[in-house]
Amino acid sequence: MNYLRLKKQSDFNKLFSKGRRAFSPTLTAIYAPAKEMKMGISVGKRHGKSVKRNRIKRLVREAFRSVREEISGTYHIVLVPKVREEYSYAEFRKHLQWMIRKEKL
Repeated sequence: MNYLRLKKQSDFNKLFSKGRRAFSPTLTAIYAPAKEMKMGISVGKRHGKSVKRNRIKRLVREAFRSVREEISGTYHIVLVPKVREEYSYAEFRKHLQWMIRKEKL
């Protein structure tokens, strides 16, 4: 099952104010039940220049795509990576799977 991207600022603001939060060493997930699955990524300028921010987004997007089938139900989800020296697809994927099990998504 595919997902759509969260794009509207109003959708992000709604989730940041009313969504539930799950934490891992590399990511914070903010989610709320919805009619269709949508995912957005919020990477601030404190992560570095645009090249690094875009690489982080690509890694998180791919990690989410690989664990998407493990999520039962439909949610709007915003993933916020934590500032680190190194970012890896394997860590993002492992922590996403851990959060899905922990939050029973």
